[in-house]
Amino acid sequence: MNKRMKISMVMLMGFLAITSCGKKDASATEEATETTTTTESPEAAETVTNVLVIEGNDQMQFNKSELRAMAGKPITLTLKHVGKIPKEAMGHNLVILQEGTDEAAFAAKAINAKDTDYIPASEKVSIIAHTKLLGGGEQDTIEFTIDKKGTYNFLCTFPGHVAMMKGTLIVE
Repeated sequence: MNKRMKISMVMLMGFLAITSCGKKDASATEEATETTTTTESPEAAETVTNVLVIEGNDQMQFNKSELRAMAGKPITLTLKHVGKIPKEAMGHNLVILQEGTDEAAFAAKAINAKDTDYIPASEKVSIIAHTKLLGGGEQDTIEFTIDKKGTYNFLCTFPGHVAMMKGTLIVE
């Protein structure tokens, strides 16, 4: 490891230790609760016409591990990075993979794709849709359609995040 990388890792670990032990912002908690309650049930997903919101935080977690949408209708997906750490140290994205894609192999290739925000150019055929890489306080909204019913894996491709930041999009 070079000196710059070591310093970055020490700073990141220190910041994580400080932020994970303090009080949580009540407004962020309330917002997360509101988002969860409005899109959690299948009935709600149908009435909001495939509008999905998911959050990533500074503890390397999505607030949901399962999303639901209806096949053949446009899906609007918003990823919110509710943390404070910049994307260089704690970036998050959300990548939806084609059914049957080897998630581990995809993530291994993504680690080396820093120049393209950890979206490997060689794997574009495996990607249904993806957000941009976000830092704390940022959000990105994407629109796409999935015609085929099925279960599609999603993950964050920032190095090391796939172990904790992944889930499924169930298209009914």
